[in-house]
Amino acid sequence: MSRVIMLVIGAAAALFVLFTFILPLIMGLLKLALLVAVIGVIVFIAVKVMSSSGSSSSR
Repeated sequence: MSRVIMLVIGAAAALFVLFTFILPLIMGLLKLALLVAVIGVIVFIAVKVMSSSGSSSSR
């Protein structure tokens, strides 16, 4: 009987840790990765536009 009670308490503690610490951490990392990706795309487009405008004016 005590084994079942300890199993339930352990499962509740694991769910608490999952929803309190791990999921917000993962969401924060995903937001950071999305922000870095958007900045990278903006920089890529800016460099592409600058290089195409520079090469067309030199020809």
